[in-house]
Amino acid sequence: MLKLENAIIANGPFRLSANIEVAPRRKVAVIGPSGAGKSTLIEGIAGFLPFDGGHVFWQGRDITRDAPGKRPVAMLFQDGNLFPHLNLAQNVGLGLRPDLRLSSQDHAKVKAALARVGLDGMDTRKPADLSGGQRSRAALARVLVQRRDILLLDEPFAALGPALRAEMLDLVVALTNETGATLLMVSHAPEDARRIADQAILVAEGRAEPPVDAVQLLDNPPPALRAYLG
Repeated sequence: MLKLENAIIANGPFRLSANIEVAPRRKVAVIGPSGAGKSTLIEGIAGFLPFDGGHVFWQGRDITRDAPGKRPVAMLFQDGNLFPHLNLAQNVGLGLRPDLRLSSQDHAKVKAALARVGLDGMDTRKPADLSGGQRSRAALARVLVQRRDILLLDEPFAALGPALRAEMLDLVVALTNETGATLLMVSHAPEDARRIADQAILVAEGRAEPPVDAVQLLDNPPPALRAYLG
């Protein structure tokens, strides 16, 4: 269980409050108006933003003061965060060891992850040599090798076309089903939330609401969400 208890997440002068519980293995869309604090929520869970109050728990353990690397969390950002001077195997290997001092077992994990996301045999290519979809797959492979319990997505596929974005979302679903990870995905696109999520967290007016059924929320949005969706 992922639990935020009386949490107040600070992002500069902005404050986001949250009292939410997410059961293990759930796939949850984080939706709401632009600037409402969706990224603030998941960056707080990941440990990249401080808490001004409250706590975050995973499976009953308080991880509020844990450094990002010590949390059971892997996060995929909007730009994928691939390093242009490193090849794909090295970029993925960073998910295992930041110093890239990989064992033979680590190298095998990297190779397997690249193969799983459809990049088998592309280990030595640089990000500049890849298409947008291939770069997204490489970034996904890096979080895959980490084998963390919680996967956080901050719109990493927003720049992709509709068909390719749907393909990547389906791959995320397949991977989280295989690993048993709990998924939280920031999305501005209702169709993405419908495709991937069984629950949704509405972020609006400085507050993250408890998860509810995704389809019901999108079919009957509250005023703040209705105004955004149009």
